[in-house]
Amino acid sequence: MQAQAENYKGNDEVATFGGGCFWCVEALFKMVKGVKQVEPGYADGHTQNPTYKDVCTGLTGHAEVVQVHFDPLVISYREIIQLFFITHDPTTVNRQGNDIGDQYRSVILFHSPEQKQTAIEVIRQLEAEGDFGDPIVTQVKPFVKFFVAENYHHDYFANNPNQPYCQGVISPKVAKFRQQYIKK
Repeated sequence: MQAQAENYKGNDEVATFGGGCFWCVEALFKMVKGVKQVEPGYADGHTQNPTYKDVCTGLTGHAEVVQVHFDPLVISYREIIQLFFITHDPTTVNRQGNDIGDQYRSVILFHSPEQKQTAIEVIRQLEAEGDFGDPIVTQVKPFVKFFVAENYHHDYFANNPNQPYCQGVISPKVAKFRQQYIKK
């Protein structure tokens, strides 16, 4: 199933990005005030209607991504991007922890020239601050198509809290995120 930003109404905006496994990024953004919907899926590849199995081969060119639908009157795109950088390590190429491959790349897929400019500004600011220690390798590219992931990937952390990956990887990230960003 393909969804595009034009399908959303009102003042809502959409941000699309990949930061490793979409289960982690989805779980964190579902906690953020002003975020109305988070959808895991695949984008930035060359195969039509890819499946999880296809994407895992590394041959489709897709990244695991999330689309975050948010109310810009509650949280700005700049804040969304700043939170995105907290959800993963933007200094590793095609890797997040033990997840290795092109599908786990750090990428921001912008939906407008304003989003592109904001993403570039945030990256420059973060690099100037030097908090990551290494250069940020996050790609900033235009959004083209989004393919919604299979149903079992939606709300994966909420539906599988006892799964070893959830306990060992996602749960600690959620706890840290809650503690540091309780107001968001």
